[in-house]
Amino acid sequence: MRVVLVPFSCLYLLAGLCQAAEPARIGITVGALDNPFYQALARGAVQAAHSLNPAVRVTSLSANFTLAQQQRQMRELIAQKVDLILLGAVDSHAIAPQVRAARAAGITVVAVDVDAPHVDGTVKSDNRQAGEIVCRYLAQRLHGQGRLLIQGGPPVTSVSERIAGCRAALATFPGITTINDGANGLGSSLGGQRAMQRDLQRFTRIDAVFATNDRQALGTEKALDAAGLRQVLIGAVDGSPDIERALKLPGRIVASASQSPYLIGREAVLLGMRLRRGDGGQRLVTVPVALVTRANLANYHGWQSLVPPSGSR
Repeated sequence: MRVVLVPFSCLYLLAGLCQAAEPARIGITVGALDNPFYQALARGAVQAAHSLNPAVRVTSLSANFTLAQQQRQMRELIAQKVDLILLGAVDSHAIAPQVRAARAAGITVVAVDVDAPHVDGTVKSDNRQAGEIVCRYLAQRLHGQGRLLIQGGPPVTSVSERIAGCRAALATFPGITTINDGANGLGSSLGGQRAMQRDLQRFTRIDAVFATNDRQALGTEKALDAAGLRQVLIGAVDGSPDIERALKLPGRIVASASQSPYLIGREAVLLGMRLRRGDGGQRLVTVPVALVTRANLANYHGWQSLVPPSGSR
């Protein structure tokens, strides 16, 4: 079952948790802490944790999108006997043994951003909706005719859900031909650039690209610039500060589905503590997304906002 957030005051959100046991140690392991998305997520988590217990100790770890590294980090957090782990899985399935081990040790595990097996709860964006609204916008900008490339990413559920949403949106545009060669943009600018360079060698015509995150979109734009292709439209998912800057200038990047990583981190801590308290409520919190374009950029509050994004769906 899906829960859609609505704005609440921070005091209201925290009031019901003050009676719960205060968290003493919290561990966070996510894809890459050099990524502003995960930085904002971690800040939201840390601030929520300190609101519950000013003396809480939070350990934030960067897995660098490497499964073996994240597995080691999970073992480290188990050894530290943390109360709660926020897990941004780099592989939505292979991390299962470490999740089971954490729960067996009495640690509550909340998946953030992407799904993971056997967790106690999950907080993530509506990734299918993100793919839908971006690809619908690209198709409309193409007037329902053209070739749209879907550029994939790491093997996590957020990527597969975004691609599924994109395909669902494009199904209503019979004049759009979908290209998807299974390329993995690796969630990075360099990965997106290299994936686009390979696709430009394979496909003689590309009218638009759906990149599954903003960093890949930025790399894709670099590859298109180098090839002298000025007319290809690019849409992505994140609503990152880099995309805000890109949308303030002329360019191929025309849209991004905004996420709220600060809210995801904050809600994950609050959900984790509710679960530790023994509440039988919802175990899935879905944070809304909205389309950001040049037309509505002035009203976009960015990743640090405490208010879920609003805009075109």
